[in-house]
Order: sequence, then C-alpha cells, then structure tokens
Amino acid sequence: MEKEIYPLFGIVAVLNTPFTQNDKIDISALKRHVEAAIQAGVASFLVPAMASEVAKLSMMERHRMVAAVLEQVNSRVPVIGGAGEPDKSRREKIVKDLLALGCGNILLQIDYRNDDQYIKDVLAISNLRPDMLMLQDWDFGGSGLPLSLILRLFEEIDVFRCLKIETVPAGTKYTAVLNATNGRLHVSGGWAVSQMPEGLERGVHAFMLTGMYEIYTTIYSLYKEGRTAEAQKLFYKILPVLSFSNQHLDISIHFFKRLLYSQGIYPTANVREPILPFDDIHEHTANRLIEYVMKLIAQV
Repeated sequence: MEKEIYPLFGIVAVLNTPFTQNDKIDISALKRHVEAAIQAGVASFLVPAMASEVAKLSMMERHRMVAAVLEQVNSRVPVIGGAGEPDKSRREKIVKDLLALGCGNILLQIDYRNDDQYIKDVLAISNLRPDMLMLQDWDFGGSGLPLSLILRLFEEIDVFRCLKIETVPAGTKYTAVLNATNGRLHVSGGWAVSQMPEGLERGVHAFMLTGMYEIYTTIYSLYKEGRTAEAQKLFYKILPVLSFSNQHLDISIHFFKRLLYSQGIYPTANVREPILPFDDIHEHTANRLIEYVMKLIAQV
C-alpha cells in the first residue's frame, strides 16, 4: 500500500527561545508565543530548532521547552520535536526523551557522509518507533541529499513521511522530490521562505518559519483560495523584512526576538552568546521594520 501524503499543510511555527534577564528559559513567555501562533492560524510547531538557539541549550532545557509546548498546544495541532544533534548517542537519547514526553513527530538533521552511513543513522531512529520522521535536507552550498537516497528511504522506512528542504537554491529540489515521489512525500520549505510564492507554485505543502505568522497564514490561505495576485501582493510587502532578517540566521534570531518583545509576548529580547553582534545600525533598522510589521499585522 502506497503512503498517503502526511496531513500537514500551511505554516509551521519554529519557536525562538525566550530568556529571562538571568538567562533562564522563560516558560510563561514560551507558552504565550505558542498561543499567539495558534490564534494566528499556524498548522504545527517545531521545537527546538536552529532558530531556538538549540546548540546553546542543555538537554534539560530542550526537554522543558518541548514539554511546555506540548502542554500549551494540548493536541490542537501537531508538535514536531527537533532532534538535530551530530553525535549519534546523544541524538538517540534526545529522541527517546521526546517519545517519553509524548512527542511522536521527530525532525532529524543528520550529517551526510555517504548513503550507507546515512541510512544506518536513520534506521537507528526509526527503530525507536516514532509516529512520524521528518528529515532535514540541509545544504547552504549545494544540492543536499542525493535524490536516489531520499527515494530509497521513503520507500523502505515507513515512518519517514516528511522532508524539510533547506538547500540553496531550493526550488528545483522541491520539484525534483515531489515529481519523483508523485507528491506522496510531504515537502516543507524552511530558509527559502523569501521564495514562498515560488514554493507554493511548485507544490510545497508547508513552510517552516519564525514570526509574522498572521501575515504568512494569510498569504498561504489566499494562494490556496486561488487569489494568487492578492497573495503575491501581500508577500511583496514583507520583502524588506526578509531582506534584512535573512542575511544571516543570527540576525534573524535577533530580529524576531525583538519583534516578539515589541508585541509583548517576550519580556526580553535576550539572546545567548556566542552570536553575531547586533549593532546600532542593526537596531535602528530593526526598530523601523518592527513598526512596519506590526502595522501590517494589524491590517491583515
């Protein structure tokens, strides 16, 4: 029996990590973020991920974040637990912890050296029996995972249902994967959100991003309703924000934490070191764009 497309369509909220003045995770702020995103119409959550500054979180902090998100979501939408970890034993421990929390949807980011190694690493996680496995096809300088490997994994591993494509460029990879699997492998777009209209035209099922959820869910809905000109017009309005925030992941983290702070969702815009500095020019630009975004959100 062929796999049916995994039922996840729309905007997936990738959560930043709110920190207190004492550099502790602010669970109350995290829950406010979750609730605001649900009210904005997101289809799912991913936590923790690179936008969460995951490499700077302890295992206990990762555990607390996922537990808090699961509690606040309360089964209203799916939660995907991030298990991005280069060390195999730590990765398996993270997945076991996620499953113990009741988070059966797992995102894996595994370094690719060769097909045999990659398949072995994926099988080690699939043998833990998650409900759904999403692989992250991450490559900012090339074509990412070989298409033949993706197809083999999809046909041979039942729980592999979704692929998050973050190659640069991403467009042709979206199309190649969707065509090769007859649209049965669920495809999400990540960092290439600045090409969201192209992704929608190519048939991408979901988009994983941080912030501005009201705007993105409206763009997605307009497009799916056939109102493509309106969707593109609204998308064009956020291009100045994407031009600034997408110049580097650290700049994106700085910016969207400041947006969440300005919206009253986070009590601080604190980040953890090491991170790229955010200087006076960045601050001035971010403040101007945040004011612009908040007005745009009020309109949509």
